[in-house]
Amino acid sequence: MNATATSQNAGDPASTRPHAVPPIDIFEDESGITLMADLPGVSRENLHVRVDGETLVIEADAKVAAPPELELIYGEAQLNAYRRQFTLSRELDTGRIDAQLKNGVLQLTIPKSEEAKPRRIEIRS
Repeated sequence: MNATATSQNAGDPASTRPHAVPPIDIFEDESGITLMADLPGVSRENLHVRVDGETLVIEADAKVAAPPELELIYGEAQLNAYRRQFTLSRELDTGRIDAQLKNGVLQLTIPKSEEAKPRRIEIRS
């Protein structure tokens, strides 16, 4: 898997500000890979994950939910637009990706295709 960080996203309202590159950890076992991305301040509604060909794209906007009756007069919290993309191995089954967002951490589980999984070959005599 090749990781590529990008900083442009044409057509997205958040494209007027730079994109942050979220820190990501990738784990692999014989069944597939698990990708974990830190996306603090991102809700499920503001998170978009897609596969385009062999490219996995993660895009998100962090937003602070302020009560509508309050007006911000001073703020230090930096709200980020996140974007990250990866080239996926052809041995992964992108049709079975499982995505979960919990406590600001996105977890993607991408299984290997059945053909790519290790298997024991019986030797005949």
